Amino acid sequence: MIGVVVGDALGLPVQFASRELRRQRPVTGMEGWGSFKLPPGYWSDDSSLTLCLVESICRHEIDPADAGARFLKWYEDGYWTPTGYAFDVGNATTEAMERMRTGIPAEKAGPNNETDNGNGALMRILPAAIYLAEEDDTTMAAGIHLMSGITHGHLRSKVACCLYTMMVRELLAGATPQQAYRSLCHTQELTKLPGMVPGELQHFTRILSGKIDELPEAEINSDGYVIHTLEAALWCLLRNDNYQDTVLEAVNLGWDTDTTAAVVGGLAGIAYGLGGIPAEWIQFLPRQEEILELAEEFADKVINHKNSSPI
Repeated sequence: MIGVVVGDALGLPVQFASRELRRQRPVTGMEGWGSFKLPPGYWSDDSSLTLCLVESICRHEIDPADAGARFLKWYEDGYWTPTGYAFDVGNATTEAMERMRTGIPAEKAGPNNETDNGNGALMRILPAAIYLAEEDDTTMAAGIHLMSGITHGHLRSKVACCLYTMMVRELLAGATPQQAYRSLCHTQELTKLPGMVPGELQHFTRILSGKIDELPEAEINSDGYVIHTLEAALWCLLRNDNYQDTVLEAVNLGWDTDTTAAVVGGLAGIAYGLGGIPAEWIQFLPRQEEILELAEEFADKVINHKNSSPI
């Protein structure tokens, strides 16, 4: 979880800047001001929604109604923000929040058109991925679909979150990033995931080829499309061997820097542990004590869930 917040904070000051600009002036550490004129260490909606989901799971496990209520509290009141207000809210997430305001149930709030496949569910799905990692594929996918659908209802976003969860599962079991990726690409169960329709997996061909890390940088997109974000995150994860280099490469791809770094930061945080995240970066985070306390509570919740699971 800390890996998500730190990655987000690294990328936020240079969000929207081009890859060419990042080549000229690469990010090498925690900066500030920039795109949103905020101090170093401040995070965006990526982390706020992740923290809301962590808190929801700690209190109510996989409960879209509770998670949705916390998301709405973030949207309306700035809950779990470093600023006291929500900012840089994506289009699909905005639509989902407004739909919940009208009384639409959280699990049905996420818009589900093909054009609604931004990365706003993927960026905050890590807590659910960790919590459901020990479950069988059917149970895992059902839970991930519920939690993704609060803001992003299209199947493509849900499948992307499931693939991310499969990476999380392997990393938590002790696999290296390369081993986790090979396992993801070799699984035979993807077509059996709940809700899967013929043809949807074709959008994940480059990821499931087993060769995403062999692509040149020019073929890696770092915009806000969920497929591109997952591709970029895996590309960065597989090309580096520590947290710092992984998230810095994500930031220096440019464009949607905070989300790319948050998504891969979650994976790298699992792979290299809290000790692998530079302590000086963590020190920049506002509300760091609250975040660390919530992380400890979540770890206890996950352990208790694992011990009580029949799987």
